[in-house]
Amino acid sequence: MTKNTMVLSCLMVLIIVSGFAQTKEEKKLIRKANRIHKKVLTIDSHTDTPMRLIRTGFDISKRNDPDETRSKVDFPRMKEGNLDGIFFAVFIGQGERTDEGNKRAKDKALKIFEAIHKAVQDNPEMAAIALTPDDAYKIEKEGKRAIFIGIENGYPIGNDLSLIEEYHNFGARYITLCHTKNNDICDSSTDTCEHHGLSKFGEKVVGKMNDLGMMIDVSHISDEAFYDVIQISRAPVIASHSCARAICDNPRNLDDKMLKELAENGGVIQMCILSEYVEKPEPNPDRDAAQEAVRKKYRGFVDLSDEEMKNARKDWYAINDKYPRKLTDVARVVDHIDHIVEIAGIEHVGIGTDFDGGGGVEGCYDVSEMGNITLELVNRGYTKKEIEMIWGGNLMRVFKDVEKNAVKNSI
Repeated sequence: MTKNTMVLSCLMVLIIVSGFAQTKEEKKLIRKANRIHKKVLTIDSHTDTPMRLIRTGFDISKRNDPDETRSKVDFPRMKEGNLDGIFFAVFIGQGERTDEGNKRAKDKALKIFEAIHKAVQDNPEMAAIALTPDDAYKIEKEGKRAIFIGIENGYPIGNDLSLIEEYHNFGARYITLCHTKNNDICDSSTDTCEHHGLSKFGEKVVGKMNDLGMMIDVSHISDEAFYDVIQISRAPVIASHSCARAICDNPRNLDDKMLKELAENGGVIQMCILSEYVEKPEPNPDRDAAQEAVRKKYRGFVDLSDEEMKNARKDWYAINDKYPRKLTDVARVVDHIDHIVEIAGIEHVGIGTDFDGGGGVEGCYDVSEMGNITLELVNRGYTKKEIEMIWGGNLMRVFKDVEKNAVKNSI
């Protein structure tokens, strides 16, 4: 054997040993992440899955293929992804701010509440309704999924404060004050400046929610509205599905000053994994134009009949197939978490995917892949205690604080 051959052989051995060691280390990290993910309470603070519950043909008790059905959440996949609890959003798109429009919004909200309760009642061995933080831990120990309820968009309140308590009695534990358009409560982050933050009625809504012990959700609201809420709320607030604006410059996200204010308030921002909010997408004018045409054709998806909504989804999915989105990935999601931890602190960040409302990234495309977020956190050196805080501890702390600030026997 020549000297050069011996050197080459030694190098090959080093490469093989190094590769084996690296693979062994990777397996060790995966095992560690799996142990942590199974051990800690995992809560997703925002999904739009109830929109599927009010359709025919969707069975939440069966495993649905995300590529075939485009659904991201069902009870079997929650179990696969070791997701212990979830907030199902009663989402109502913004419609006309009239007596008739408000009534339609209320009627639809009640229909969605009913669908959520029925889905759980029909599958008592898989899931149970959760109303308090303690319920989440109790239901987890029973091996079931804890189903919380939130309302996305305060539109179904209309101008009637008494409806807040009615929705609370149906199980709602937070209200996202608005959606993509202004309502009678506040300005949206993606609409014109109408109220310059909270309206006078909106201030009463915040007070009523404080009284009842309902979490106030500042996702989607304008910057001015955010600061109004922070100033007048007697309890910590949440952003149920938002990201860091410093990393992805989108009005839906919170800038560093807002993150610091949220921390001062004692609140929590739940990291959204809707790709466009995580990383600015590459321009695609053809896709944008096609989507805008569908929005216009179906009146912004507001007050559609079941048949119209079915056709709207078909047209929308056709655009997605023709102009597929390039999704960001789990690593970029955790970049946001890193940044939020640096600015606001580890006590003020959680997870709110927005699954079934557009959420999903490479590596965490549906609820069955939730463990990959934990794996990335482990890879970056987060401890079990820190991961437990991120996955549910921080949100449950805020939830408890909000309950403590409630006025007993609120009317």
